[in-house]
Amino acid sequence: MTRSDWRTPVVVLVCGAAVLSLSMGSRQTLGLFLLPMSQDYGWGRSTFAFAMALSNLLWGALQPFVGAVVDRHGAGRVTALSAVLFAAALALMAHAANPWLLDLSAGLMLGAALSGTTFSVILGVVGRAYPPERRSVALGIATAGGSFGQFVMLPFTGALIASLGWKGALYALAASVLVIVPLAVALVESRGHHSHGAGAPQPLGAALREAAGHGGFWLLTAGYFVCGFHVAFIQVHLPAYLLDSGLAPGVGALGLALIGLFNIAGSFLAGWLGGRASKRYLLTGIYLARAVVIGVFLWMPLTPSSVYLFAAGIGFLWLGTVPLTNGLVAQIFGVRHLAMLSGIVFFSHQLGAFLGVWLGGLAFDATGSYRAVWLVAVGLGVLAGLVNLPIDERPVRRPGAVAADAP
Repeated sequence: MTRSDWRTPVVVLVCGAAVLSLSMGSRQTLGLFLLPMSQDYGWGRSTFAFAMALSNLLWGALQPFVGAVVDRHGAGRVTALSAVLFAAALALMAHAANPWLLDLSAGLMLGAALSGTTFSVILGVVGRAYPPERRSVALGIATAGGSFGQFVMLPFTGALIASLGWKGALYALAASVLVIVPLAVALVESRGHHSHGAGAPQPLGAALREAAGHGGFWLLTAGYFVCGFHVAFIQVHLPAYLLDSGLAPGVGALGLALIGLFNIAGSFLAGWLGGRASKRYLLTGIYLARAVVIGVFLWMPLTPSSVYLFAAGIGFLWLGTVPLTNGLVAQIFGVRHLAMLSGIVFFSHQLGAFLGVWLGGLAFDATGSYRAVWLVAVGLGVLAGLVNLPIDERPVRRPGAVAADAP
């Protein structure tokens, strides 16, 4: 038995899902800190929103480069070091008494840490561990791990803020993130071992040129921008939006937790369907359904019940795009450079996240309302649905080599 024999596909999947649960769960609680930090320091909401937007932007900008390192060397050390940086960012955020320190901790440090602990990196490792016929389901299960973290961490963090204050809650989150370090050991890859569908060696430059010349790659990238806009805006601004409307503080925290709960089922179902049906049509359906759910939420009277119905609906659609988008990249281009290519697509997602978070804060500070941004989110959902329709899902065919693996 070799040292890597214990890293079976199941072990990789379980540990990868746990890493996503801790990293994404902790990241998605930060909207709960918007009001207490802004009130304590006398900031406008755009100050906190800019730091969150900055983290999204750097997270996305670094993702292709971190993904390239992971594709070559595996995710183990990268993820462990990123977890330590994640914890340090949260601890420093507790001392961010001025905007520049908030931008450094919750913006730059957190963004860099997330690039090594979240979807593109973890799903790249999981995607290589499973054969094409089982890959979409595995990606869906791993993605559901991130949603489970949101479901668990949001009420947990809300309770921490209530009992320890927002500073104590940040210290507790920092400690929980360090659990990622031992989990990252399972993500160390030996090249060629448990790597399905990698195909013949392909230089990094050739992979980049191939993707750049594929129209579907850019359509997929454009659609993912909208996913980032939706998720980041709702994640950061929903609790404040509900408080502004006179609802109790717990409604926002429970709403975000319900989004995570319902997305466990939504992500798994998206992954399962992605192995059996056209991924581009599934993506189109998700984006159009998001537009409908947000539109109905704006039309309905705002009550706790309508918030929970919205959370269930948008939660079911929340991260279903992730296994489908990453699965489509793998289906078209293969898995050898999956983390890097998915990272490029993800950068577009984070550009959307940057705009969604920051625009939400700017709009509120300027008008006292989030309504314009909600309406933009509806229109973008329709646009993203249409953009995904023309994508050519067929695996690329390379001269002198087998095609990228089919689903």
